[in-house]
Amino acid sequence: MNILFSFFALYVALKLTDHFLASKGHKGPESDHFNGKVFYSYGIENPEKSGTPPMKKSSIFKWLITRKNNTWKWRANDDFPKPASRVLGDELVVTFINHSSLLIQTEGLNILTDPIWSKRASPFRFLGPARFRAPGLAFEDLPPIDLVLISHNHYDHMDTATLTRIREEWDAPILAGLGNAEYLHARHIGNVHDMDWWDKFEHKGVTIVCAPGQHFSSRALSDRNKTLWCGFVIETKGGDIYFAGDTGYGPFTESLRSHYKKFRLALLPIGAFRPEWFMGSVHISPDQAMHMHKELNVATSIGIHHSTFHLADDEQDEPRARITELVRQSDEPKPNFLVLEHGESITISK
Repeated sequence: MNILFSFFALYVALKLTDHFLASKGHKGPESDHFNGKVFYSYGIENPEKSGTPPMKKSSIFKWLITRKNNTWKWRANDDFPKPASRVLGDELVVTFINHSSLLIQTEGLNILTDPIWSKRASPFRFLGPARFRAPGLAFEDLPPIDLVLISHNHYDHMDTATLTRIREEWDAPILAGLGNAEYLHARHIGNVHDMDWWDKFEHKGVTIVCAPGQHFSSRALSDRNKTLWCGFVIETKGGDIYFAGDTGYGPFTESLRSHYKKFRLALLPIGAFRPEWFMGSVHISPDQAMHMHKELNVATSIGIHHSTFHLADDEQDEPRARITELVRQSDEPKPNFLVLEHGESITISK
């Protein structure tokens, strides 16, 4: 009886937790990437053939019991100068805070991507992936924020604690994929704008385009793919900037290439890619990131989504080392693909 009661109590606890954490999802007309209930990868009507891994219980169990045992260590950040309050005209300055959090400064605007200052990428303070690097820029050292881009609702990208601080400090508009505004509004985070792929948002002379990608979404067990994932293109007078968010490699790159002939800057994920049989459809590898850099005709790329949270089986420095090797091995001209230090800022040439 005690065992049955324990199982029942656990079941009730899981159901209540799921109810609190899960997104209600998007409600709207069907499209080429939405079947009325869930989203799937670009241009493919059958979710079962979307290119994203099935993530069946057997696949997850296989990964968990065969995970490569590698050790990450806490590392301190170097000291870098604080970013300027504003960058005017077509000058472009990017600060790598860490993971997928970056400060983009151009045209007088300060734009944050996937901001997370929490100690864990988790709904819980005591459980979940913990940081191995502090944010490279203290929240208190941020300049006034004008715009926030959220690529999807995973906890290492859509951190409600950080978004609450941003709302309280600046109430900056937050752009996110379809279905996320309701979730954030319910948590008292306002000024959120849902966007579908290829939707545009005009802000102070700059156009933000919601771009397709290949990933998945979930905040709990019952809401997988009920909200949309995306990247963003920031269209400026000085050139277009592409923030990929989290993505695997897929047919969306052809669509991007048809819309944009070149990019001044691309922010491309390079970490959490091993084992590739399990992660490959939702996380590009360093080799695939280099391929995208060339395929999308990017002048300068910066590697993101690495060396902060231990989310997969790659070694702590493996993504950086692989990009460095790919650049060294490349035929002339050498690709301008950078991996910045945590907190480092760089001025991007036109």
